[in-house]
Amino acid sequence: MAGYNRVILVGNLTRDPDHKQLASGQAVCRLGLATNRQFKNKQTGTMVQEVCFIDIDVWGVQAESCNQYLQKGSPVLVEGRLKFDTWEDQSGQTRSKHSIVADRVVFLSSASEASEGVSDTASASSAKGDAQKASGPETELEKELYSQIEGIKKKNAAKAAAAKKESGTGEIKFKDEPPFEDELPF
Repeated sequence: MAGYNRVILVGNLTRDPDHKQLASGQAVCRLGLATNRQFKNKQTGTMVQEVCFIDIDVWGVQAESCNQYLQKGSPVLVEGRLKFDTWEDQSGQTRSKHSIVADRVVFLSSASEASEGVSDTASASSAKGDAQKASGPETELEKELYSQIEGIKKKNAAKAAAAKKESGTGEIKFKDEPPFEDELPF
């Protein structure tokens, strides 16, 4: 039976990005993300805020972009897959935890907003994004993000077209891909 492993999270970074260059030359960046869930406690009637902390691994060119433009407190949207890591600690006990391997990281604030320390930028980014659709990207970061998004759109469209062509019925059937093997230095 085929499974589907896709995670989309929006939150703020809990620390500055931890960037490393592997011996193979590939860049990896570990981000700490905090996401909030707010709900009303039925017994007391008060609003409760629950925080979830997640480690995110970003690879390749996106890792370098994250290291360059993100800092503690930066709001981001992360799309990726859930991964389960196990290891032995110094005392010989087996430890484990879940993390996210990012396929895409969207910066929800501009570089200028991040340097000014603005933390609540979701509405500002939305308004700015609407204005930029008419005028196009202005900064290098925006140009890079636009090119990454366009690349992802083209890649997904090509996959969908190939799957549609293979099925012949117009029904999209996606092939299972082999599991991703990575060499985590953490």
